Amino acid sequence: MSSDEESAANSGGITGGIRADMVEEAVRLYEEAERKDVALRLLGGVAVKVRAPHDGLQPAFEREYADLDWITPKGKSSQAQRFFESLGYVPQTRFNALYSRERLLFFDEEHDRQVDILIGNFRMCHEIPFGERMVLEPLTVPLAELLLTKLQIIELNEKDVGDALALLHDHPIDEHDGDAINAARIAELCASDWGLWRTFTANVEALDGYLGRFELREQSKERIRERVRALLGRIEEEPKSFGWKMRAKIGERKRWYDLPEEVEGGP
Repeated sequence: MSSDEESAANSGGITGGIRADMVEEAVRLYEEAERKDVALRLLGGVAVKVRAPHDGLQPAFEREYADLDWITPKGKSSQAQRFFESLGYVPQTRFNALYSRERLLFFDEEHDRQVDILIGNFRMCHEIPFGERMVLEPLTVPLAELLLTKLQIIELNEKDVGDALALLHDHPIDEHDGDAINAARIAELCASDWGLWRTFTANVEALDGYLGRFELREQSKERIRERVRALLGRIEEEPKSFGWKMRAKIGERKRWYDLPEEVEGGP
């Protein structure tokens, strides 16, 4: 057995190291996770890119990616830790010891990149529940949840705006998952959580004001505007829960969002 074959055997049959290309690495990780029966789904900007049509993202939405974001089901933290360590990622030991029930951090030291793994739920400015929908589709979370994670942020940055616009440009608004943004799912979540509704709808409404910053044809801009109107209309018509109505009476007199801290640094 050659030294390369021996190394592959000792690592459970995994061949090749961490890829320099972020998208290639995301696909490699997902395929290895499937092979090892580890439930992982991609979030973040790389997820937006891999869900783009066959001809790729519009050039206006292309950008550099600094990290990879994943989510795994509740109770699978230890499995996820073993998986990423087996693939050469270095754990942020202290952080993982403190917060492993909710989140894990790993580093690709060769390419100076961070990997963030959420456990169970997405919780930042707002909580986005996944449940069984987490693994509804291969590779990434469903498009509805992906858009929600991008627009639940109280202070949008240019990257999140571009990713949200890319999703709306590339995928129709409909009542199902797959290659469409499931407006019924988004409306359901917004109708049960006034705070999420307040932030998400405000951000969706604000997207039109950002379109001038991206070099897009007028036809592409109008496509996004039409989908924004369709999504907002679907959210508006969804019957609101009793809890939503009670929280709406308080309105913005009480803060309706959290301010999560960014975590950076080496292992």
